[in-house]
Amino acid sequence: METNISSLDINKTYNYAQYLTWRFQERIEIIKGRLFKMSPAPARKHQEASGDLFRQISSFLYKKPCSVFSAPFDVRFPKGNSDEETYTVVQPDICIICDKSKLDDRGCIGAPDFIIEILSPSTAEKDTKDKFQLYQEQGVKEYWMVYPGEHMVDVFKLDKRGKYQFDAKYVKSDKVRVGILPELEIILDDVFRDD
Repeated sequence: METNISSLDINKTYNYAQYLTWRFQERIEIIKGRLFKMSPAPARKHQEASGDLFRQISSFLYKKPCSVFSAPFDVRFPKGNSDEETYTVVQPDICIICDKSKLDDRGCIGAPDFIIEILSPSTAEKDTKDKFQLYQEQGVKEYWMVYPGEHMVDVFKLDKRGKYQFDAKYVKSDKVRVGILPELEIILDDVFRDD
């Protein structure tokens, strides 16, 4: 059982079975076998944006078939049927899962329908590059990148060829319809509060 993250070789390939044995204080993700440290505790604006997005989505989904989850919540993308064959486990800030068969006691197996990542300077490259590519490859239907400091949201939707298409950039004064749940409209003025 590993308890010190610095004892891990960052050049090594890791799987979900190993991930389950780690007892670090730091949160980590594995993307295609590569280890990624998550940023320290998120900043206040990140937390406020996450909380308000989750509140709006959760209220809408109450007593509906889809479920919403917030980090830390493991989403695994297996290559086979075992934990040893799972080389990717991420913790999106927010995700919606409509297929209940993908849920187990440890989180989600396979692609959520919708993912939101709230970007910070330390995670921006991973969220805009590595996770963008991963979520596209895995078939996440809709991906939002939220920029709390800039009060902006970039929305991407999967097309019929399995490629993300840029839908639009939204700002604080906008209301945004969730593509997978068209009746759900997110009020960004509630998400991006003034100090």
